[in-house]
Amino acid sequence: MQALRIANYKVIKGTFPELADEAKGMLSTFKAQPGFIRYGLADTGQGTCLSISLWESNAEAEAAAPVAATWVSEHLADRVELRSNQVGDLAFYEGAPAAV
Repeated sequence: MQALRIANYKVIKGTFPELADEAKGMLSTFKAQPGFIRYGLADTGQGTCLSISLWESNAEAEAAAPVAATWVSEHLADRVELRSNQVGDLAFYEGAPAAV
């Protein structure tokens, strides 16, 4: 069963597009971690954003939390504040085929 990690951040300096550009740097760090599948960042409005990552297992998603915290402290410490971190098993994650 795959696992999802969601981290909620308060943006304390700069704009979401600036933050998103910088956060793309996290992708290479996550790609080097066991079990990594996907990563993205979402603007949830009112100066908050969500870091969303998908992992092969709950243990790998849990292990990503301190990796992410280190990366954020090194690259975004003055721009975001962690509000919450959650990891859970993903029951399903389906979509529709893309229209061409």
